Amino acid sequence: MKKKAVLVFILLLSFSLTACSGKNNATIANTNAGGNDRANNASAKQVDSRIKLKFDNTEVIVKMYDSPASRDFLSLLPLTLKVEDYAGREKIAYLPKKLSLDAAPAGMEPKAGDFTYFAPWGNLALFYNAYGYSDGLISLGKVESGLEKLADSNAATIRIEKIE
Repeated sequence: MKKKAVLVFILLLSFSLTACSGKNNATIANTNAGGNDRANNASAKQVDSRIKLKFDNTEVIVKMYDSPASRDFLSLLPLTLKVEDYAGREKIAYLPKKLSLDAAPAGMEPKAGDFTYFAPWGNLALFYNAYGYSDGLISLGKVESGLEKLADSNAATIRIEKIE
């Protein structure tokens, strides 16, 4: 009789823990999803800071977002960087140092005109064509003008400056 009571107690305890565990996991998942949304919203908040990318006698104007990574990037300016085309969808350039990942989302799905930082490689990526979701891709800003000239550029360097 004692063995049955112990077995019933263990089964009830097991079911209780499983039910509580499922509830906690759902709460954690919702909290994490909300946290990522807040990080995405924080990185998508635009500020009055603009930068100018100069190449091939052309200028691209980018309105920067307010995020730790964007502020870290702005602190590096002015910069002259080697630039290359990558996969027919973006221009990339490697930074002299890694940027802050504080409050950064896990990744994003870039659209044409997104000015981004790809954390795994430590490079800027300026998209002139959309692409699928990429882990480690962080939005820094959005092109306001000059995007149409970017895809056809064969510039070897790009000069990036703050617009005062």
